[in-house]
Amino acid sequence: MLHVNENYSKIQASYLFTEIAHRVAAHQSANPDAKIIRLGIGDVTEPLCDAVVKAMHKAVDDEATRKDFHGYGPEQGYAFLREKAAKVDFQDRGIDIAADEIFVSDGAKCDCGNIQELFGNDVKIAVGDPVYPVYVDTNVMAGRTGANDGGRYSGLVYLTCDASNGFVPGPELAEGADIVYLCYPNNPTGAVATKEQLQKWVDWANANKSLILFDAAYEAFIRTPGIPHSIYECEGARSCAIEFRSYSKTAGFTGVRCGYTVVPKGLVAYAKDGSPVELRPMWTRRQTTKFNGASYITQRGAEAIYSPEGQAQTKATIDFYLENGRLMKEALSALGYDVTGGGNSPYLWVNVKGDSWEFFDKLLKKANVVTTPGAGFGRAGEGYIRISSFNSRENVLEAVERLRNVL
Repeated sequence: MLHVNENYSKIQASYLFTEIAHRVAAHQSANPDAKIIRLGIGDVTEPLCDAVVKAMHKAVDDEATRKDFHGYGPEQGYAFLREKAAKVDFQDRGIDIAADEIFVSDGAKCDCGNIQELFGNDVKIAVGDPVYPVYVDTNVMAGRTGANDGGRYSGLVYLTCDASNGFVPGPELAEGADIVYLCYPNNPTGAVATKEQLQKWVDWANANKSLILFDAAYEAFIRTPGIPHSIYECEGARSCAIEFRSYSKTAGFTGVRCGYTVVPKGLVAYAKDGSPVELRPMWTRRQTTKFNGASYITQRGAEAIYSPEGQAQTKATIDFYLENGRLMKEALSALGYDVTGGGNSPYLWVNVKGDSWEFFDKLLKKANVVTTPGAGFGRAGEGYIRISSFNSRENVLEAVERLRNVL
């Protein structure tokens, strides 16, 4: 008899963004003339920058000639991209990361889910609450949790992130955890962590032979000096951390699909007999077995991000989104709402002083503005909504006026 993976039955019935899409579709159907402004899902709106477009056009031309044609590339990524990423993202910042410790992929979301294949099903996982759903759901699918009870899965360690700790939990909450997912700048709260706060996590992980999975998808939005762009800015992080990077928000690659994961040499987990097992060769084996690499055209586009023109152009686009966030944060604060995020993040985390789905519905039905209810990110997200700054300036200004009228 053919059996299914029954762990899927533990997952909450509807993925957060699927439920949002259903509610928006129902509202649009009932109000076909309504102009809906979407400030919910974190998808970019501005086009790829000129340097990237030119590089991808050139790469398409390469594929049109026998001399320059590229078929299967290296599963770990082309050297031209890995070397640029290592230099600009790390070495130029004084961080010891080499090109052969970088693994190019089709995005950080996939890697955040796939990385857990390297670990036994008996490891204890810690996640923030609120949390990016991928960290939780992929471990549920793998069988590392019990049932969902009241919005939390038995078997997971939840690190409550709230106003009392500035939405940055400390390692004292992670007792017994083998792996902890950290994301800063954070999705969904928009909070950032200081180097001191991250150093405490690194020291904890090394002392407990635990592992940090650090999602740095939004590091390009950091503008405050001294806020770490990488976990590897902390002393000792190479021996206890894997880092995920994304070009989706950095350069508008949400539809192009490209990112990378850093797995340092010498980083180990342990076999059941206690002997150390290096993770980099395991990840190499996983990728070469299950992944054929991001396309040559995509990787040439990603390489162009690191050119002087690409750096200036992508920064200008991120500054545009940050200004959107500033405008909305200023308006919401003036209306009396406590808002975290913005400034170093594309997300605003707004305390709505009530039920988050009710507030979502209120803004959808009365203002035709789509946000994301905090409850969808976990129990501790109740009472908040997430607002994304990814949109045109025209739509953001109109949304601000609508919010003022409704709130």
